Amino acid sequence: MSNRAYLALAVPLIISGISTPILGAVDTAVVGRMPDASFIGGVAVGALIFNTMYWLLGFLRVSTSGFTSQAQGSNNEKEITLTFLRPMVIAVLFGIFFILMQYPILQAALYLVGAGEAVTGHAATYFSIRIWSAPFSLLSYVIIGWLVGLGKVVYSLATQIFMNVLNILLDFIFVLGFGWGVAGVASATLIAEISAVIFGLWIIFRAKQIDISKIKINMMLESAPLMKMLKVNGDLFLRTVCLLTMTGIFTSKGASMGEVTLAANAVLLQIHYLMAYFFGGFANASSILIGRAIGGKSEALYNRAYTLSAQWGILSAIVLSVCIYLFGEHIVSLFTTISTVKEMANSLLIWMIIFPLVGFWYAQLEGIFSGATEAKFIRNSIILALLIFLIANWLFFPIHHNDGLWLAFSLFMLSRSLFLWMYVPKLRRKIAVFEKTG
Repeated sequence: MSNRAYLALAVPLIISGISTPILGAVDTAVVGRMPDASFIGGVAVGALIFNTMYWLLGFLRVSTSGFTSQAQGSNNEKEITLTFLRPMVIAVLFGIFFILMQYPILQAALYLVGAGEAVTGHAATYFSIRIWSAPFSLLSYVIIGWLVGLGKVVYSLATQIFMNVLNILLDFIFVLGFGWGVAGVASATLIAEISAVIFGLWIIFRAKQIDISKIKINMMLESAPLMKMLKVNGDLFLRTVCLLTMTGIFTSKGASMGEVTLAANAVLLQIHYLMAYFFGGFANASSILIGRAIGGKSEALYNRAYTLSAQWGILSAIVLSVCIYLFGEHIVSLFTTISTVKEMANSLLIWMIIFPLVGFWYAQLEGIFSGATEAKFIRNSIILALLIFLIANWLFFPIHHNDGLWLAFSLFMLSRSLFLWMYVPKLRRKIAVFEKTG
């Protein structure tokens, strides 16, 4: 595996990944043109609710990608189709559940965040519209994860770009054109998520990537692969619970310091997501290669994927930190024209310079462990990192306030990297055993 071949996988995945936070960034930037910070805060809180719901089911993308790449590595065509169908059923069921439970979910979320009345009203408007796309949003996780697992990164990119470009265009039409405000942002996302699933399924069936005619219901219920999928998904679910616990505490603490602080933190989090998804492109490329290494029992491919992931991750971290140092204030200005929000966000840019350096390695390692479907190590490492965050928040927030909150955030990211790195020798030994027994 050469650097060129690795980048051929990674670059489309980076573009695909970055398009997701760019969507959130455009949402923030569009409402940031409105005269009140509560609009930004409302969209931030509304998006947080959906991020919480959907990130809890992020395993639909991550595990689907891992299992699909392993099935491809072992040339098992039947299992390739089944790795697509099993999580689709889960996605539809959970999507319907979210719609049915929308009122208690919204009330509980708003209570926990504890934002002001204006922010709460905008968040409720956003939620009540976007909730109807829940099954489609989760189905898009499966479609994109399955295409990534097959290494069909161009198809994955096309689906993701289609959804996000449509969403961005509708943002401008509904918000800046029609003046619908927060309702326009939510409506744009609703239409885009439904359209993306239709587009993704059209791509898959047109390309004849699956053959449902040979699949029977009892195949989907085979105990061994089903239990393995549930176990991996359970570990990834707990991983996401920890991540969202941290995010929820972070947002709640920011909200407690007022609308300007909440809005400034929302802007910086969008910048953070852009960088995190950039790393995710390399992580997804490594996940594909690691999955193939597991399926094909190749220690050489594993070692090469690990090395390439480390090299490109380090280089990316340095470049991103330098870019934030040089252009951070200009980037913040793209998100909001509210002077008080800009001033506060600019004063906190040091944390965005630090983030790539402390956080790049956890993203790469999660890609490696996800490709190996060894989610228990991801689960264990993030539980430990969450404990570090809670301790740091307890120590530093009362003294340093918002800077203390960002310090706890940075220590959380660093801890994820260090704790997961400690499990690498165990994974390496497993790969060596697979090759010897293969």
